[in-house]
Amino acid sequence: MTRKPVGRRPKGKPRERRGGQRFPDRAKKEWRGPLFSYREIELLRKFLTSSNKIMGRKRSGASAKEMTALRTSIKHARFMALVPYTAG
Repeated sequence: MTRKPVGRRPKGKPRERRGGQRFPDRAKKEWRGPLFSYREIELLRKFLTSSNKIMGRKRSGASAKEMTALRTSIKHARFMALVPYTAG
């Protein structure tokens, strides 16, 4: 009895590409300034859960570089009291 290999894609089927960067217009070389600013409160809130935790990369769809900039911006906004630390 022959068994199929586990975890392999069938031959001839192309790999599926995941979506690119979440903010491609801000990652270009022409873009001046940070990817995120602590002053963009509405944008930062999109990456927070209901308990004001920072979403993970899988759920938010951001790259590692974007997540680093996002995390820094959220922490600055929390320090400036623009975004709360907790939901309570």
